[in-house]
Amino acid sequence: MQDNITKILKAIADPTRREVFHALVIAATAMPITQVSAQFNMTRQGVTKHLKTLEDAGLISIATSGRERFCKAETKPLQEVKDWLAFYEQFWDTKLNQLGDFLDQKE
Repeated sequence: MQDNITKILKAIADPTRREVFHALVIAATAMPITQVSAQFNMTRQGVTKHLKTLEDAGLISIATSGRERFCKAETKPLQEVKDWLAFYEQFWDTKLNQLGDFLDQKE
């Protein structure tokens, strides 16, 4: 079973999925799948596959109302990725500072 961060990173690895997610974030409200798919030069089925991957990663939620399905961006899972990356940011900041100190000593 994949952990959440792996699912999120796989979901946003695809440029089309990033565009779909971005469109939903910008919309700031739930959008019908037909409206989402109208923004992309691909079939509704193609967009639906991307939406399913985003939903599996927790980056969107899909709700049904009558015959229509509505998608909404869920940005909270990105915080988990941000927290995970923060460790590496701190690591590289420390290493770069140490390199800077070393180079300053050589002058």
